[in-house]
Amino acid sequence: MKLRNVSKLLYQLKIANQEMTSSFEKVTGFSITRYELMMILKTKGRCSQTQLQTELKIDSAAVTRHLKILEEKNYVTRERNKDNNREVFVEITDKAKEDLAHCEKEHPSAEQSLNITLTEAEEDYLLQLLTKLTK
Repeated sequence: MKLRNVSKLLYQLKIANQEMTSSFEKVTGFSITRYELMMILKTKGRCSQTQLQTELKIDSAAVTRHLKILEEKNYVTRERNKDNNREVFVEITDKAKEDLAHCEKEHPSAEQSLNITLTEAEEDYLLQLLTKLTK
C-alpha cells in the first residue's frame, strides 16, 4: 500500500473515531472507554487493574484516571490485594449495572441513536478489518 493511501486511510479512521466517540458520549452519557471498561467488568466480574489495562490496550495511568472517575460516580469499587499490596482489584457496582441496563434499554439500536447506517454484514466486516489492523 502506498504511503499516501495509508495516510488517507489513517486520517479517515481518525475522523470517524472522533465523530463517533463524541456522538456515543452525547447519546449515552458514557465515554466509550469507560463504557467498555464497565462492560468488561460486567462480563468478566472482578478484575485487576492490570487485566483492564491489557484488555483496553491503554496505559496504567489512563486506567487509574478512568477508574477514579467511575469510583466517584459509584460505578466501581477498588480494593488492594491483601497478599500483594501493589495489585488492585476492581469490581462493578449494582448502580453501574442498573445504569448500563437503562442505557441499553434506551438505546437498543445504535443505528437510530448514533446515526450509524451500516448493515449487520458491514458491521461484522468492519470489525474484522479493524481487528486485523490492531493485531
